[in-house]
Parts: sequence; C-alpha cells; structure tokens
Amino acid sequence: MGVPKRKTSKMRLRTRKAANRWHAPKLSKCSQCGGSLLGHTACSSCGYYKGRQVLTVDAG
Repeated sequence: MGVPKRKTSKMRLRTRKAANRWHAPKLSKCSQCGGSLLGHTACSSCGYYKGRQVLTVDAG
C-alpha cells in the first residue's frame, strides 16, 4: 500500500479543500420578461428558453 513520504502541508491541504467550497448560483436575465433565472433552464414566469416558448404558463 502506498504511504506518503512527506507530511501534507497546511497550505496544500487548504488549497485542495477550497475547491469544494459553496458557490452562489449564477443568475441570468430572461430575454423576454427580464426575470432572473438559472442558466440552461426555462423561465418560470414566461416559459421562454433561448428565445422560443417551451412551456405554457398560466397567468393566474
């Protein structure tokens, strides 16, 4: 079994763990209604995705 030859430094350990930290979701604007939405998802308020309507949304 492989055994480390040297102790892992605190800086190297923290750098490796920093990649797993939480990131806030990146929100973009809807091109039709201007509402905020996550990337690669259809707008929940108007139903548009990439300039065309993909969902039927009831205005009620």
